Order: sequence, then structure tokens, then C-alpha cells
Amino acid sequence: MSEKHTVRFEPVGIEIEVDESQTILRAAAEPDYEKEEGYTLLCRAHAYEDVTIELLNYDEDMIRSGLPIQQAVAEVVSKDHVTHDMRHLVLRLVEPGEIKFFPGQYMDIAVPGTDQVRSFSMANTSSKEGLLEFVIKVYPDGLFSHFLDERVQPGDRLELTGPFGVFTLREGDQDLVFIGGGAGMAPILSLLRSMAERGIGRKATFFYGARGRRDLCFEDEIRALAEKLPDFSYVPALSHEEWDGENGLITDVVKRLVGNIAGAHAYVCGPPPMVEAALPLLETLGVPDKRIYYDKFTTTGEPS
Repeated sequence: MSEKHTVRFEPVGIEIEVDESQTILRAAAEPDYEKEEGYTLLCRAHAYEDVTIELLNYDEDMIRSGLPIQQAVAEVVSKDHVTHDMRHLVLRLVEPGEIKFFPGQYMDIAVPGTDQVRSFSMANTSSKEGLLEFVIKVYPDGLFSHFLDERVQPGDRLELTGPFGVFTLREGDQDLVFIGGGAGMAPILSLLRSMAERGIGRKATFFYGARGRRDLCFEDEIRALAEKLPDFSYVPALSHEEWDGENGLITDVVKRLVGNIAGAHAYVCGPPPMVEAALPLLETLGVPDKRIYYDKFTTTGEPS
């Protein structure tokens, strides 16, 4: 039997007990709160002695207002194509019938026949109707996405764990800047849907980067959301195809168009190169580091 050690998070003064076989992230998720990591990947780190971790860019309200992690079984409803290489996966919860989560959070989905899980953000705002929606990019060698594309059928059942993550809308009246690419559409769409449902009228701009027009998705819905959100703008940009919209890397488009965003809240989600380029850009544009929230996706295969 593996030993247990105490992990203390400062400066919030929270202590948890972690088994050596658990990652610190998973152990920290089992109490009824969430946390953000600093310079270590807590999703991979194990504790082999008592340790104190200093949290950076943390939000104490979020740490103490998290939701309990649940195990769930869900049935596949559909897996529609939204682009040539992205699928809209809809699951219906079987047990339990509902999981509470904050818009912007993600679930771990177990890969059948392996001991691996893959993490995917929800695109919907709640599971009150028993449904969870995901937008998943397909990679030919991707452990889950290839399985999803080739083998998953309606009626199949999948095991899930969650919710996880702190990519959630913070309260306030500051302007909002969303920067997304690829399957980073999912959590940002969840946040925008939530804003429309709650009647949040903050000024918001969604910059979405794609290679070509075939990579754009949810266009009709996003433009419909603009009718419900009084001060919302959607700016898609193509990096590899000329069109009558914006052209270039999405970070270059943001730099060219965004204007004064000093003090804004920024949300960035998508492929690692996009995120790595966006973070320093936002800081140079005046967004405080502690007000930049991001999810940087990782992959196990090459895009198709």
C-alpha cells in the first residue's frame, strides 16, 4: 500500500492528504473546491513527502467555491461533423442523471480498453436536461479522437469523471476578450451561451482563428448570440485562405483590431502555439496577468 503525504496550498492555507499513487490535481479535486496550479503541472505531479505549494494567479473565491468531482456513465446520442476534422459529441447521462458544473469546465473521458483518460471541455452550460456536449478535434493517431471517429456509435456508453478546471467566467463589469482556435471553441461557446442565458451585457469580443473556411464552425449560433448580447462582436480570421473577412494569425488580428483592453479579462483556449503567442501579447496590450485565463490543449496525434 502506498504512503500518504500532506500537501499544503499557500497563501490560502488549505491542506489535503495525497496518496503517492494519486496525482496532486486529482487529490485536490476530491474536496469540494478547485485550485489553479503555479509553475508545476499538478495533473502529473505526485507527492512523495509532505510539501507546500505556492499558488500563483489564483482566485480564492474559485478555490473555495468548486463543485464535487463525480464518476458518471453516459450514453452516446450523436457525433456530428461540425468541420472536416471536428466532431460535436453529445452524451446523455445515465448515472447520475445530472452533474453540476460551471460553464467552461471539462470532464475526463475514459478511453475504452485502456487505462487512459482524455480531457474535453463542455460546450453547453449545464446538464439539467441530462446532456453533455463536447467539440473534439480528430487526430488520426489520437487515442480517443480516432476511437471516437472510427468506432463510437449512438447507444455506446462511456465513463466520465469531473468536472475539473477554472476556465470560468469571473464576475465584474470589465470588458471581455475571448481568443480561441480549433476545439477551443467548446469552453468559449459555453461561456457565451451562459452570458446570453444570464443576461450579462459586458462588452465582449470573440476572436477565433482557423486555417480556412472549412475550419469554421457554430457560425450561425455565434451570430445569433450577438443578437442576445448587446455589446458582443465575433471576429473570425483565416490564416491560410483569402476571404472577405480578417486574414492572418489570430494573434496578429487581435493586435491589429483589439484597441484599448487595459484592465480587461481575457480567456484563451486552443492549440499550444496559439496560446503561447497570445499570453505575452495580452500582457503587452495591458491585460493584467492575473486576469488572463487559459486552457492549452495537448494532443496525442497529428491533425488530419
